[in-house]
Amino acid sequence: MHPQIVDKVARFPDGPGIYLFLGERGKVLYVGKAANLRARVRSYLKPGGDGRYQLRFLEDEAQDVEFVATANEQDALLLESSVIKQRQPRYNLKLKDDKSFLLLRLDLKEPWPWYRLVRKRRDDGALYFGPYTSAKTVRRTLRLLHKIAPLRDCTDPVFRNRSRPCIKYQLGRCPAPCTGLIEKSGYDELLQRSLRILRGDTQTLQKDLRAQMSLAASTLQFERAQTLKLQLEALQMVGERQAALGADEDEDVFGMHRVGEELTVAFLSFRSGAMASCRRFSFRSSLPSELVIGDLLSRLYEGDVYVPPRVLVSTAPVEGELIAAWLTHKRGSAVLVLVPQRGGKRRHLELALQNAQLADALQADIDARLRGGAKRLAEMLQLPETPVRLHCLDVSTTQGVATVASRVCFVDGAPYKAAYRLFRISEEHAGDDFSAMEEAVRRSVLLCLERDDDELPDLLIVDGGDGQLAAACRALKELGLEDDVPICGLAKSRLRGLQDQRRETGERIFQRSGAPILLGKSDPETLLLAAIRDEAHRTAIRFHKKRRGSITNILHDIPGLGPSRRRIVLSHFGSLAAVRRASLDELRAVPGIPPLVAVAVHQRVRSSEP
Repeated sequence: MHPQIVDKVARFPDGPGIYLFLGERGKVLYVGKAANLRARVRSYLKPGGDGRYQLRFLEDEAQDVEFVATANEQDALLLESSVIKQRQPRYNLKLKDDKSFLLLRLDLKEPWPWYRLVRKRRDDGALYFGPYTSAKTVRRTLRLLHKIAPLRDCTDPVFRNRSRPCIKYQLGRCPAPCTGLIEKSGYDELLQRSLRILRGDTQTLQKDLRAQMSLAASTLQFERAQTLKLQLEALQMVGERQAALGADEDEDVFGMHRVGEELTVAFLSFRSGAMASCRRFSFRSSLPSELVIGDLLSRLYEGDVYVPPRVLVSTAPVEGELIAAWLTHKRGSAVLVLVPQRGGKRRHLELALQNAQLADALQADIDARLRGGAKRLAEMLQLPETPVRLHCLDVSTTQGVATVASRVCFVDGAPYKAAYRLFRISEEHAGDDFSAMEEAVRRSVLLCLERDDDELPDLLIVDGGDGQLAAACRALKELGLEDDVPICGLAKSRLRGLQDQRRETGERIFQRSGAPILLGKSDPETLLLAAIRDEAHRTAIRFHKKRRGSITNILHDIPGLGPSRRRIVLSHFGSLAAVRRASLDELRAVPGIPPLVAVAVHQRVRSSEP
């Protein structure tokens, strides 16, 4: 597993939430939930992961991992479902359909209201309870309700056409309003009792059930005790979180954590009472918190963005009434901007504040370890002082076609994108990785010497082993800077040996002289080097794909030369430059290329020569 993931997981919270494994360019590979985030994600770090076949691929593809803390496991399950439906992770096999969780619907405008199971909340004035993550749980809840507060559960056609009570009346599970055996006032009293239970007022009932369970156990009525235990568990699950959902239970929540000028904001979206998403932002600002919140609201809700009826914030924004009026105009109905002090809204805000604080603590710890990694790197390479500015170069190519290189820059352990550079490698060096690296290093260093907005690095890192390092050293020697720019090569871990003897070599640093230095998997210097190397790799690949997709290749659109034959030609000669230099006889000698196609290729490359 990637060293950055190993380091991050050790600092995950030990509470409930969801975790997201990320691949190249932040693409979500897998989403999961956990009662203990740290313990659960740690299980993936073992060889072979947690045993599930599809998750073995995470070991090679995952480059980062994120988390979202929730109040309880039920919220984690709901959020996991929402994120999977939105992001469609590659390795999640469940929850990709549009099936929603169950709700209980109660329409108080009916003469004899009763609870229906539905999967979609409508703006019809009815009360909705849920969502419930388990159909088994909600049906058990209904059975429990009918024991404590018996209500009708038959459909309207059956209700209207009954002439005598059904068997549920004899079992005490229905008061038989269909045949007039209960007054409307008595039915309303039962209805209010069921509402109190679903709204969480269950303490008295739980106490009574516990007493009955103890009595049954003491009299050796173990089956009854087990039944009462199941009823108690269902009642506790109902009372834990479920609340009546009206038509305006959508809300967004902003929790901001501040340390000096460093700010982290967690933006939580609740839809139909359940958390639907969590986004976090980290930035620097010397503005007061009330100005920052106001600016965030105006930025996040600009354009065609859904505006909920409530926006909860940790600090009242400056000109809050003006912002609320603007949001009201966008929504077309009233929008409240609130700083809640108690109740469910306060719990939502505290959850946002918790996520912001956890994200800030995690990032601060990673930043500190990156700075510590630079110090240890200086000791390992015997540098005169700790490197602050690091450059890393990587080459990307496909059989010598559209060869490019990238240079990324880290300052104080963090990406400094103003100093990123991209290079198109000349065709002369396109088919040779070592020559391509030499050209990239030469051009990168020349830019540092010629441009006022660029500086030489305190340490130059090339992606590769002895060959790439030697090529980079030749470039520095040509420029007369071999003693002025510290340099090293970074080689990825490789499998060596046969069958049972196959072992990983580990990440290694190559120096100008001496044996390679083996890096520890979770050491700070490994984390720093892996972060900058992976950033250079991603940047180079992104540029290569863009160039390869937009380049007007002279081998395209030649009659008879499709993708397969084009690959054969490029593989045979090694690069596009070599194809240009090839004679007609050499082209005709390529296996799998018909003579007439070879003639067409020869004519095209000759006519396109610069």
